[in-house]
Amino acid sequence: MTITSPIPVIGTSTSPRRRWAALVVLMLPVLLVSVDNTVLSFALPAISESLRPSGTALLWIVDIYPLLLAGLLVPMGSLGDRIGRRRLLLIGAAGFAAVSALAAFAPSALALIGLRAAMGLFGSMLMPATLSLIRNIFEDPRERRTAIALWAAGFSGGAALGPILGGFLLEHLWWGSVFLLALPMLVPLLALAPILVPESRDPQPGPVDPLSIVLVMATMTPFVWAIKTAADAGVSLPVVLAASIAVLAGVAFVRRQVTREQPMLDVRLFTIPAFSASVTANLLSVFSLVGFLYFLSQHLQLVSGRSPMQAGLLLLPGLVVTIVAGLLVVRVVPRVRPAHAMAAGLLMNAVGYGIVLVTGTAGSDGALVLAFAVVGAGVGTAETISNDEILGAVPARRAGAASAISETAYETGAVLGTAILGSILNAAFRAHVEVPTALSGGAADAAGQTLGGATDAARSLGGATGEALLSSAREAFDSGVAYTAGVGVVLMVAAAAMVVIAMRERRPARR
Repeated sequence: MTITSPIPVIGTSTSPRRRWAALVVLMLPVLLVSVDNTVLSFALPAISESLRPSGTALLWIVDIYPLLLAGLLVPMGSLGDRIGRRRLLLIGAAGFAAVSALAAFAPSALALIGLRAAMGLFGSMLMPATLSLIRNIFEDPRERRTAIALWAAGFSGGAALGPILGGFLLEHLWWGSVFLLALPMLVPLLALAPILVPESRDPQPGPVDPLSIVLVMATMTPFVWAIKTAADAGVSLPVVLAASIAVLAGVAFVRRQVTREQPMLDVRLFTIPAFSASVTANLLSVFSLVGFLYFLSQHLQLVSGRSPMQAGLLLLPGLVVTIVAGLLVVRVVPRVRPAHAMAAGLLMNAVGYGIVLVTGTAGSDGALVLAFAVVGAGVGTAETISNDEILGAVPARRAGAASAISETAYETGAVLGTAILGSILNAAFRAHVEVPTALSGGAADAAGQTLGGATDAARSLGGATGEALLSSAREAFDSGVAYTAGVGVVLMVAAAAMVVIAMRERRPARR
């Protein structure tokens, strides 16, 4: 179901050259956010050595950004509908660039946590604004699908650049240099967006609803925190309390949106099968990609012994396939049902996990790189079509809110991919690794928890004992990957079936 509504924005009335130039500008924050998602993990050892944060502080340096980002995406998408999406994009870009520059020279862990929180605030303004502006600039469905495919490709490109750029910078400069990557991406945006990107907004925006903003924050923030904490430390009373708060706040948020004449977020959109199924496909596509990267990156570095830059280069073929698949599916979707295209993408994810399940990780890296390429093809296909369906199911004037939902699904899928599949892998590792009696205390605990901890302990032990620990750890890791791959196969097949059933009446898009 597609709802159309006339809206005073600049779209197909502009020249094709101007529209595509605007897309190039809008790709800059996409690349930035995707690079930022991967590059920080490479800087954590240097940050620990320089700022000497406590274990809790180090976790907050990582977690505060996605926590605020997840909670603020929907409010910021709605705010962009009200004040103007380009205006919100420029505010977010200016703020993100300034805060990133400060973060590069943070004098303490506490200061870095505060600056990362500010990055989450300004980052939440960037992504819904870019996708909603694309929705309004490209009114022709065929052009819009191509633009969305390129937009989604920006995430893959950034994910590929993150490890490579991070590895290079950290080999030659200090840890803060990874934050300065924001400047060459956002300064051109600030200069060119006012010239090339047309402004758009909801011509009849609803009033600001502070209570709805509080409720969505109280839903998403404790929800993401509970998932991440349960993945790291298991289920505990604080985790249960946080999850309960999230559920209660979520219910209150939905009830408020249903009863208001002008809601901040029209939750009735989820009654549209194409919309709800596409959001689910979006979430699960990212889930499969992030979950796969979780064990693939560890295998390449800790089992195969490759450097971060070398591991990043081995990921490039799969990420290129992701981009190509997203562009090719634009040509296919006019002749097939969107549900079938999304289901095909999810089934390719299942095939990729199936390759890992059959071949394991003990052999050459070739099978893993091939499997990642298959998963990349599936993600590129499903992400392009799901985002197009999400935006096409709402009026252009509500593009900001719909884009925020898409971005929330993306962030939630990323958190769940690491939390669920990572937890399965870690649990299997702990159950199968054999820690030698020569280790005790914290070293024994670290060796029994993760492959990285076991690798460090094996180096310190040396000799036959170290070799035995390393062999046991790698075998335990392989067993965990097998469980993870099995869950991935089942989940992706079930998701494909769900999409086909939920969208069984959705016809191919018009040429």
